[in-house]
Amino acid sequence: MPKRVLIGTVVSDKGDKTVVVRVERRVKHPLYGKIIRRSKKYHAHDADNAFRVGEQVRIEECAPISKTKSWTVVERLGLAKTAVIEIAEPDVTAPEPEAVTPSKPAKASKGKGSKGNNSAKAEDVAEASA
Repeated sequence: MPKRVLIGTVVSDKGDKTVVVRVERRVKHPLYGKIIRRSKKYHAHDADNAFRVGEQVRIEECAPISKTKSWTVVERLGLAKTAVIEIAEPDVTAPEPEAVTPSKPAKASKGKGSKGNNSAKAEDVAEASA
């Protein structure tokens, strides 16, 4: 019986001599007919710890190596995509902006029937009667 061969993406390389490979397949939904993606993770043997996260690899079925590992990585198909990040140093010649202290906004008076106006009405009544 031939060995199964799958192609997937390395999602974890934390284990010693082990990588976790996610294999995606597209299937048609049984009721709605829409094509959807299904994925499954396989633990694969990486003897040299040569494969990194994000790489496309081909894995092949083998005799069980451990409880969860029964696949080996055969070859690398694509390299991981890494982004170059440049860190710009701050310009020392530019003047620093002055510290601005935020002023407290004035409270807006509330409309009729609000609790804030009751104390003002009591003061008006006291002034009128005096």
